[in-house]
Amino acid sequence: METRNLRKERIGVVSSNKMDKTVTVAVKWKEKHPIYGKFVNKTRKFHAHDEKNDCNIGDTVRIMETRPLSKLKRWRVVEVMERAK
Repeated sequence: METRNLRKERIGVVSSNKMDKTVTVAVKWKEKHPIYGKFVNKTRKFHAHDEKNDCNIGDTVRIMETRPLSKLKRWRVVEVMERAK
């Protein structure tokens, strides 16, 4: 039995759901500036596959790395952790 490689997981907020079965997820993290030592907010956007079209803008979701599904999609939504209020 083959073991599957560990897949990266990220937690982010849905910033767009206008595409069919695709959402844009913004992942934020803090990084220390190498010279000044101040913590800087960083953001990266990922296109993720949403099979059921159930994500809305503002939802907090967990995404997982997967095989390439299109030109930009390499992630899929695993679960909706928190719905937008």
